[in-house]
Amino acid sequence: MRRGHAGRAAATAALSLLLCAPAPAARAASPGPLGGTAAEAAGAALTARRAAAAAVSGGGLDFGRCPGVEELPAPVRCATLPVPLDYARPDGPRISLTVSRVPATGARGAARQGALVQNPGGPGASGMYFPLLAGLPGWERIAAAYDFVGYAPRGVGRSAPLSCQDPAARTTGPTREPADPSPAYKRRRLAAARAYARGCARRAGAALPYYTTLNNARDLDVLRAALGERKLSFVGASYGTYLGAVYATLHPGRVRRMVLDSAVDPDPRRIWYRNNLDQSTGFERRWSDFRSWAARHHATYGLGATPAAVQASYERVRDAVARRPAGGVVGSGELRAAYLQAVYYDDVWPDRAAALTAFLRGDPARLTAQAAPDPDAAAEAENATAVYTAVLCNDASWPGDWETWDRDHTELARGAPFETWANAFLNLPCASWPVRDRQRPVAVGAQPERLPGILVVAAERDGATPYPGALELQRRLGAGASLVTETGAGSHGVVGGLNGCVDRHVERYLLTGATPGWRVTCAPHPEPAPVSLDDRAASAHRALLPPVV
Repeated sequence: MRRGHAGRAAATAALSLLLCAPAPAARAASPGPLGGTAAEAAGAALTARRAAAAAVSGGGLDFGRCPGVEELPAPVRCATLPVPLDYARPDGPRISLTVSRVPATGARGAARQGALVQNPGGPGASGMYFPLLAGLPGWERIAAAYDFVGYAPRGVGRSAPLSCQDPAARTTGPTREPADPSPAYKRRRLAAARAYARGCARRAGAALPYYTTLNNARDLDVLRAALGERKLSFVGASYGTYLGAVYATLHPGRVRRMVLDSAVDPDPRRIWYRNNLDQSTGFERRWSDFRSWAARHHATYGLGATPAAVQASYERVRDAVARRPAGGVVGSGELRAAYLQAVYYDDVWPDRAAALTAFLRGDPARLTAQAAPDPDAAAEAENATAVYTAVLCNDASWPGDWETWDRDHTELARGAPFETWANAFLNLPCASWPVRDRQRPVAVGAQPERLPGILVVAAERDGATPYPGALELQRRLGAGASLVTETGAGSHGVVGGLNGCVDRHVERYLLTGATPGWRVTCAPHPEPAPVSLDDRAASAHRALLPPVV
């Protein structure tokens, strides 16, 4: 969950999310059991079935050479998939989603098991690069049995792209973020959030309400049908776990195999405001893990022999770049964003610690290289943030009064100062979101029939999707769901090269359908060495999970 995007540069490195547009007319407020109104749900379900049938009768997907803009080498092939903008309007406008695929290798006589579709999270991340994983170590047996299929969800990349502001506005800087924001600073951020929401309405127009998890799940079912699959095999990471859970709730009879890695808490009461409060607490815990690691390696980095001393070193750097930005481009805002990566992924810890050390010794170049905004990625990052904002704001009701936000985040920041206010300001457009009728969160687990075995994977100290969410997701998916926990670890996204124990469970499940039991544990993957990164683990990890924006 949250502000991820699979940018081209990141994927390449890995392998070498009050002026308003008119709102729709208000609907009758009779909620259906799975979200939305009963009439809306029935109409949308009918349209989704028609769209899926049309995808099949139309011959499915016509895969060909990928457009150059996708930067996907052969043998990856690409196609487009038409879907309804509004599933409640069968004859209304349609949009096209981009899809990528590499066929199963069939190595060592493996029997083909169909298509394996992936969503990397965000919301706002593109999965177009997923087929490239088929060539990575550790994926050979799965790639022998499955076509690897990626896609860009609605709003992402070339799939009816959504934008809320001029991408160039993201590259202006450096930015100064106070550690303890004043009332005046909060008022400026509140005004900026309102302006951003107006920008979303102005640029998206009447399409804005239709960027939702419910529609993402409906699109996923049309994709399943267009691929010629009777049932869906799916890998979802971060927000992709919530998408997968919603899909399973809407279409329990169409689930074949599902791996849900780094689970969002699907409790409708936590979608999405409470989940983001929980996330800030999780980030603080994981920030403490990084500081403890750096303290254990004080002999290498000299940042301090205790977590408190490392924090003091970080604050010295933060205060310095607030006064005089590193390289003229890295202020305290850019610094915080760069070190948020250390909260997500422990494989960046050596680089981030070394950058602090070099800066404190008078050399800002390493910090500048790691934290400076990339103008070439501005459009992609803006698109990811726009989709992230639209989906989360449309999915559920958010507090509309600033007083609630200010009270909740002020209290939270006393114990979790690292990311609380940045998280609040990122989501604050939802307080004045210009869509009248928000979705009612899907009651995950309310499906009328038993689900097949689903595999949930989680790291015990994950900050972005705290571990209690994995427990709640497993509970809602029913007795057949299995939870694999990487104990004592916290990198966001466990599947794909970080932990051999986890990967063996995932491979066995995808190849045989066998789940490892109700709850099983794996020992943590090794912490990074204090000087060098584990390149293999980093590359596999980055390919499956997007970096944070």
